[in-house]
Amino acid sequence: MNTTPTSIARIAPGSPENPLTLLRKYWGYPAFRPHQEAIIASIIGHNDTLAIMATGSGKSLCYQLPAVYLGGLTIVISPLLALMKDQVDALNARGIPAAAWNSLLDSAGRSRIEAAMRDGRLRILFVSPEKCLQPGFLEFLQEFPVRLVAIDEAHCISEWGHDFRPEYRDLARLRKCFPSAPVIALTATAVPEVRKDISRQLGLVKPQSFVGSFCRENLEYRVIKKKNPLVQLADICCRHKNESGIVYCLSKKETEECAADLKKRGFTALAYHAGLSRPVREAVQDAFLKNTSRIVCATVAFGMGIDKPDVRFVVHYDLPKSVEGYYQETGRAGRDGKPAECVLLYSRGDAVRIRYMLDHDGAGEQASRIAQKKLRDMTGYCETIGCRRNFLLAYFGEQPARKNCGSCDACTGKVPGTEGKIRSRRSPKRSGSAAPVGVTIPRRTYPIPSV
Repeated sequence: MNTTPTSIARIAPGSPENPLTLLRKYWGYPAFRPHQEAIIASIIGHNDTLAIMATGSGKSLCYQLPAVYLGGLTIVISPLLALMKDQVDALNARGIPAAAWNSLLDSAGRSRIEAAMRDGRLRILFVSPEKCLQPGFLEFLQEFPVRLVAIDEAHCISEWGHDFRPEYRDLARLRKCFPSAPVIALTATAVPEVRKDISRQLGLVKPQSFVGSFCRENLEYRVIKKKNPLVQLADICCRHKNESGIVYCLSKKETEECAADLKKRGFTALAYHAGLSRPVREAVQDAFLKNTSRIVCATVAFGMGIDKPDVRFVVHYDLPKSVEGYYQETGRAGRDGKPAECVLLYSRGDAVRIRYMLDHDGAGEQASRIAQKKLRDMTGYCETIGCRRNFLLAYFGEQPARKNCGSCDACTGKVPGTEGKIRSRRSPKRSGSAAPVGVTIPRRTYPIPSV
């Protein structure tokens, strides 16, 4: 919840630049979604702001609209080139001048952007954290009237976040370079300790904090014990014939194997991973968006910034490394508000494999300890016999509204079998110890892997 209630109604009511007027003019929406109005009012009131909002809840609007309202130049730090391109294209299509300054730019492109900045024609500039921190670039930006700084995927700044990136730590320099510009940090997944760390690391000054609900009522969460994964995957896809879905795999090789097997079974499936060339990756994304390929088998990078509301199922072919990552990836399903299924194929062998990877990735003792803790929490989710939705809510510090959601496999007492049949769960005989801090969660009959 926000620390200080704010309302756009108290900001220049009835003026041509009223934010609600801008919302209707540029985005065509009749009203704001939950938290958007208060977050925008906080920024316009020149407050540093922390926004924790679920995937698909409209985070981008929270800095795009203030950029139009405040004038001058807004700097947006974004870690993904594909996400930058999609947002720049969408903003320009709405009549809001935007550009991305990244490694794909040639000298002519850089000159065009700089000319637009010097003429005052550019409203929003997207920059990667690496580019932003290159020698001389911040000094270059200081030549312009920067009115707002937005940092997307802000959990990357915290060592306790699920996708820690050391270069994000240096983004605190933005606060010093632009002391009069408010800073907004945004993320979809941050537990309470990560939220505090984000504010501290970025040097936010008395930030207004807004935390949306982590409850996605339209998503059905299921965990299936991994036995014959290719058959199980095909069975899930059969339940969603002619519907769009994403299959997340741990390795590049598995994305290729899953896509090839699904093709043999008559599904339109493609693989996506970092080993493919950029044109191929873009072609896969385009095929998925246009429904010429219904299923994409991918590593975790796929889906970031892709605005496809009708994804009806997300399958985790392997165990995710963290609850945060799992939540973010399942959040790409059902963004249109209609029912969607999230299935995780779970085996103790996957946990052992990931533990081995973490032990040998050379990340350092502290980082390894944090990663192992997150893996324990993830196995705890898989082992629970309690409500899976409530497990996720408790993990992110949200109080569940009721004891059972009534739709996850734990609450219904049933799990889809590998041939599309329904099997009842066995009653648990023991409990484990991998629950989120402060949460007591009963476990399945077999022991949690020692991680």
